[in-house]
Amino acid sequence: MKINEIVNILDCKILCGEDKLNDEVKSACASDLMSDVLAFVKDEAVLITGLCNPQIVRTAEMMDMRCIVIVRSKKPDSETIELAREKGIVMLSCKIRMFEAAGKLYEAGLNREE
Repeated sequence: MKINEIVNILDCKILCGEDKLNDEVKSACASDLMSDVLAFVKDEAVLITGLCNPQIVRTAEMMDMRCIVIVRSKKPDSETIELAREKGIVMLSCKIRMFEAAGKLYEAGLNREE
């Protein structure tokens, strides 16, 4: 699934990474526990989280994640957004809850076996 599809499905605001919206993601992980992300995520994924600190960017970078979606209308500070920009990670924000965001992406076909 292309990141621009995620923007449309979740009605996201783009915080950074506008130049990477045509990049593909292969799966998703919805968690606020970065230790779970480190344990279970596959490459080229999207992170769905309610956290807004720089640790989400560092975790995404370590796991070769392409995109971070911050749920519940939360907005990270400028330092976190700038870190994502520097690392080449798209950062998005949406109004809906984590459960609904994950469900909508699954329903749209993300991480389904064909």
